[in-house]
Amino acid sequence: MNGKHIKVFGRVQGVGFRFFTAQLAKKYKIVGSVENVSDYVEIYASGNDDNLEQFINGVIQGAAPASVVENYTIDDTTLDEKTKHFKTL
Repeated sequence: MNGKHIKVFGRVQGVGFRFFTAQLAKKYKIVGSVENVSDYVEIYASGNDDNLEQFINGVIQGAAPASVVENYTIDDTTLDEKTKHFKTL
């Protein structure tokens, strides 16, 4: 499984973005975490290539209806192999 470290900037805090991101993770069988950090949302995600791509597309299109994604970064990363769920922090 591939891992990604995603930072999402814009109106992504206080609009349910983490909740909807967790719902996308469940839908696409993604493990990892999502949390608010300073002025952005940070996501660690791991899954098979196709599901991970669909998950990322959903996130950058604005996971929550009230969110506005202005910018994002995506870097490769490795998640702990013990990670079996997606956590909202």
